[in-house]
Amino acid sequence: MQTVKVWDLPTRLFHWSLVASIAALFVTGKMEDAIVLHGRIGIFVVGLIVFRLVWGFVGSTYARFLQFFPTPARILAYLKGEWRGLGHNPLGALSVFALLFLTALQTGLGLFAYDEISFHGPLAALIDDDLAVRLAGWHHLLANALFVFIGLHVASIVFYKLVQKHNLLLPMLTGRAETPENESPQPAQGGGIPALLLALAIAAFALWAACGAWIPEPPSLPPAAVETPAW
Repeated sequence: MQTVKVWDLPTRLFHWSLVASIAALFVTGKMEDAIVLHGRIGIFVVGLIVFRLVWGFVGSTYARFLQFFPTPARILAYLKGEWRGLGHNPLGALSVFALLFLTALQTGLGLFAYDEISFHGPLAALIDDDLAVRLAGWHHLLANALFVFIGLHVASIVFYKLVQKHNLLLPMLTGRAETPENESPQPAQGGGIPALLLALAIAAFALWAACGAWIPEPPSLPPAAVETPAW
């Protein structure tokens, strides 16, 4: 066997940062006194998702969406056992896109959510309170669906390790994957410093926008006039 570079460092850092963030969101979401921290982690996840979306176009070979987009032909070839390649296989690619979509939707709902108790999303002031309350309810419901999907994702990784004898975690740690010596796969290329700076800049802008710092403060009402009693 030979080892080939597959995952660049930004992709690996994104992956493990998202894993840690979702775990932290799960814990803080169950603690009433940690709701502020929960919101801040959610904003951080917005930056992570935006970074990955940009990196999916300007990153290295196997981080680009076009490289592993699960077309019907690729899925069919994989189901027939005819697919060969590095990076995400077609079924894994479906999981990646689904997780990105669900996580983005969940964080987006959280930005506008209002639970009428202790949490007011940083962008909730942009919409009606009744709608913000409904979004908070959807945010709670979608969290359950997201965690179920994450459980299936983890189960598939265990299946590949125990049944297929294919370790999917190790390459995401080291950046390198094993391939037979008789194959000549192309190592990951591209995704240099200019691309990284571009992705980071766009992610930083998304963080600023998600914080709601640009929303003007509502005008303060003048103090109510106090009628002077006539003595």
